[in-house]
Amino acid sequence: MLVLVLHLKSNPARSPVFLSMQQSRSYLKNMALIAPSLLAADFANLQRDVELVNRSKADWLHFDVMDGRFVPNISFGIPLAEAVSRHLTKPLDVHLMIVEPEKYLAAFAKAGADHLTVHLEACPHLHRTVQQIKELGCEAGVALNPHTPVSLLEDIIQDIDIVLLMSVNPGFGGQKFIEHTYEKVRKLRAMSDAVLIEIDGGVNLQNASKLLEAGADVLVAGHFVFSANDPEAVIGELKNLSTGTSRKV
Repeated sequence: MLVLVLHLKSNPARSPVFLSMQQSRSYLKNMALIAPSLLAADFANLQRDVELVNRSKADWLHFDVMDGRFVPNISFGIPLAEAVSRHLTKPLDVHLMIVEPEKYLAAFAKAGADHLTVHLEACPHLHRTVQQIKELGCEAGVALNPHTPVSLLEDIIQDIDIVLLMSVNPGFGGQKFIEHTYEKVRKLRAMSDAVLIEIDGGVNLQNASKLLEAGADVLVAGHFVFSANDPEAVIGELKNLSTGTSRKV
C-alpha cells in the first residue's frame, strides 16, 4: 500500500503524521491541501512569512528551486531550505525545476524536504529517480509542464505519490492560469484515484473550486496569498472554499 508520510526531519516541532494513501484520499474528499509558495513571499522577511504559514490553515509550504537552465529564473537552494526547515512546523514541499535533479535529492532531503518533486521533462531515467526519492524517505512527486500530456505517466503513476501539474509556464510567479489544466486534471484523475494531484500556478478563489471538482487535491498559491493585505485570511478562504467542495474519491 502506498503511504503518505508527512515526516519532519530538521525541526522537532514538526510532528510526524502517517496516513495511508486511501485514508488521505478520503480525508481530502471535502478538504483540499493548501500550499502557499515561498517564491512569492517577502525575501527580506522570510522567517516572518514562514511563521505566518505556521499560524495559518495552510497544510504545506511549497518551496520552488530553479537553476536558470531548466527554467529561465534562479531561486532558492539548499542553505535556504535548511534555514526554512528550522522554523517551519508543516511539511516542506520541494519542487525541483532543475536539470539533473538526481544529483541534489540527498542534499535537499537532508535539508528537511518532506516531499521531493522532479520534472518528467528533466529526468531521462524517471523510474530510477523516483526510487531514489523513496529511498531517502521522502514522498515522490513528478511535475509536468503545461504542454506535457498526462498520458506519459501511464507506466509509472503507480509508483509516485504526487503529480504536480503546472498551470502556468514555470519560472515566474504571478502568471495567468492556463484553462486547459482542468482537462488535464480530469484525465489524470481517471488514470489514478490514489495519487495526489497538485496544481501550481495562477490559483485563486475563482478557479480553486473548479480545480477541486475536476479532481485536484493540493492547491499551490503564491502571489494570490502573499500579495494580499491579510495572507492568513486568504489562506483560510481557500481552505474554507475547498472544505465546501464535494466530489467522489
